[in-house]
Amino acid sequence: QFLTGYYWALFDGHGGPEAAIIASNYLHYCIKQKLEEVVGGITEARPPMHLSGRCVCDSDPQFVEEKHIHAEDLVVGALENAFQECDEVIGQEMEATNQTGGCTALAALYFQGKLYVANAGDSRAILVLKDDIVPMSCEFTPETERQRIQHLAFLSPKLLDGEFTRFEFPRRLKGDDVGQKVLYRDYFMEGWGYKMVEKADLKYPLVHGHGKQARLLGTLAVSRGLGDHQLKVIDTNIEVKPFLSCIPKVNVFDFALHDIKEDDVLIMATDGLWDVLCNKEVAHMARSFLAENRTDPHRFSELAECLVCRARGKKRGHQWMLDDSHEASYDDISVFVIPLHNREED
Repeated sequence: QFLTGYYWALFDGHGGPEAAIIASNYLHYCIKQKLEEVVGGITEARPPMHLSGRCVCDSDPQFVEEKHIHAEDLVVGALENAFQECDEVIGQEMEATNQTGGCTALAALYFQGKLYVANAGDSRAILVLKDDIVPMSCEFTPETERQRIQHLAFLSPKLLDGEFTRFEFPRRLKGDDVGQKVLYRDYFMEGWGYKMVEKADLKYPLVHGHGKQARLLGTLAVSRGLGDHQLKVIDTNIEVKPFLSCIPKVNVFDFALHDIKEDDVLIMATDGLWDVLCNKEVAHMARSFLAENRTDPHRFSELAECLVCRARGKKRGHQWMLDDSHEASYDDISVFVIPLHNREED
């Protein structure tokens, strides 16, 4: 009751809206609950080893200090635990109602002077400051998480059920490649090597395709998200969920270290925006629009609408096109523009 936080989140559903709806109704509750569980540590300058206040070992404070554990780390941990609990609830709800589907999740929490952005999926958040653009999330796709996915397949090959190969090749191998040395990568490799192609290498790749066409097990375009507990590779009993992580990556922005200006904003959007607009283009639009509409009390929501319209483009014949004649986004587009400046503190 003594600590105030502010929360925003975007959920991009696939395979139906159900998982996104459950997440939008429940994730904030999970976050609040997880923060309440560790509030005794969050209010301390340095979290105590025991929340009860006891000190079993005299050197407990030293151990905490050596691990560089701060209150910020407890908030990050609460967000990570909240995503996992929300994912479990979605699984239970979907099973009970015999529904399928999943969603990506991008959540922002302003708490004790810091902004925490937790991302599980391919939505993106950026801070547009007066003289800087600060990325607050990174997209999780089968390509960006290739090594984690391959490593899981190495540790638990039964998950592939003999239908897939964990190795990455520049292209899908053909029968004539058997016995040839070709370029490949395994889970421990950032670089490339050559391996002699065996018949097992002709199986479907664990991660197949490139860019927006990349698919996990030939099924999903994302590698982190909530839900999808019942999802299986078509015509098989192979479950996708073991490879799909619900744990977010959390980035932190400390307001005390920056001079926040009136037009500084946090922009959160689903991949429908970022597929056709880069960070610089979005930031340029935001700065120009906000500078030209300083007296408009609705300028932040109007900027969000402008960004959606820009990414959606205009219909020309049977196609939707951007102003530069490139193809517009055909994906769903959701955008939040959140002002960072608090006039009451001036």
